[in-house]
Amino acid sequence: DNEIISSLPLQMSLYFNVYYFPLWWISTVVVLYMKYPVLSDYYKFIVVTVIILASLIEVIRLYLGYMGNLQEKVPELAGFWLLSLLLQLPIILFLLFNEGLKIQPLERSVNTIFALFLTFQVIAGFLALKKMVNQLATHFHLHEFDRLEEYPLPGVYSLAGEENAFSAAARGPY
Repeated sequence: DNEIISSLPLQMSLYFNVYYFPLWWISTVVVLYMKYPVLSDYYKFIVVTVIILASLIEVIRLYLGYMGNLQEKVPELAGFWLLSLLLQLPIILFLLFNEGLKIQPLERSVNTIFALFLTFQVIAGFLALKKMVNQLATHFHLHEFDRLEEYPLPGVYSLAGEENAFSAAARGPY
């Protein structure tokens, strides 16, 4: 009844990601500081905006991942999964593959590791989310079944002494 359905691989990945994120942020900001003068004006604006967005999303994403996984809350875990798949992964892939950003080796390596974290977390988060939703659906159906046993519908669930709806229907209207 009280089976723990939190995902250990997802939790381990989130734990390591919490410690990796400051390293990623410092590396990204240092590399941006060094290459900022050689970037075109629109890339300057885009990169600064992307790094600010990625940082904010990452803090929220990690918080939702921890809460959703450890406390087995489906909305938080779904929010974590959606932020990972729809926002954070495309942002990191943009930073990793857009050659107009004049990507440096340090930048490529830290973004590759970050993309691997995100890819693993998207897969593990989906599996954990699927397991939690199935568990909640099972609990819901069992709760509804228990409720039907406590308050049966008249004439439908009676077993002895009373005529049930099936035998009345089989007998016909006459």
